[in-house]
Amino acid sequence: GRLMFELPEEMGLIAIAVRQTQGKGRGGNVWLSPVGCALSTLHITIPLHSNLGQRIPFIQHLVSLAVVEAVRSIPGYKDIDLRVKWPNDIYYSDLMKLGGVLVNSTLIETTFHILIGFGFNVNNSNPTICINDLITKLNKEEGSKLKPLSADCLIARTVTVLERLIDIFQEKGPNGVLPRYYTYWVHSGKQVRLHSQEGPMAWIVGIDDYGFLQVHEEGKGVVSVHPDGNSFDMLRNLIVPK
Repeated sequence: GRLMFELPEEMGLIAIAVRQTQGKGRGGNVWLSPVGCALSTLHITIPLHSNLGQRIPFIQHLVSLAVVEAVRSIPGYKDIDLRVKWPNDIYYSDLMKLGGVLVNSTLIETTFHILIGFGFNVNNSNPTICINDLITKLNKEEGSKLKPLSADCLIARTVTVLERLIDIFQEKGPNGVLPRYYTYWVHSGKQVRLHSQEGPMAWIVGIDDYGFLQVHEEGKGVVSVHPDGNSFDMLRNLIVPK
């Protein structure tokens, strides 16, 4: 794809792809991003001996939250039903995926170098749905006149919100950001099956201090579960660590 580079001071390098066909999804899935999709890669550094450095899996949740807040924190846009789906998807309600986040981290001495890829559909109704469709829908239902948003504006807003969320996390830890995260997540009170389709039922409770999902299994109490690595449906088969 064609790349444009900008250098915000603290945030390191950001690359913005205008059109990308060699995208990398979880588990090696190819991620196609047609025109109309905001797609970018951001490089940040996090000290190992910091709140976030001790809880690196949390970064993907902060990025997902930043994407949602980039839209919903604009005056007038708070009712756009954009949500986070653990661990790294952006959803319209709990119905349709319209974006995702991919994080790679490398520890060099005492600093994590994090590459964050995030992408979300802004102005392309295919293959699923996009943010501007949701704005049109809200305008129809509410009689409002919200303007469509641009990919550039939303990438810039996402980076700004992410910087702020990282600062809050570094100062206050997980509890500084979790209430906001839960406001926007799709899982409250949902049930999942552990291990397999026939596995025991459990209720989703929240996420723990390390960003793993907490579930309450009947008669067992609350446990943290890890994704099984299969990207297709993260919530289908969850593995309970021994």
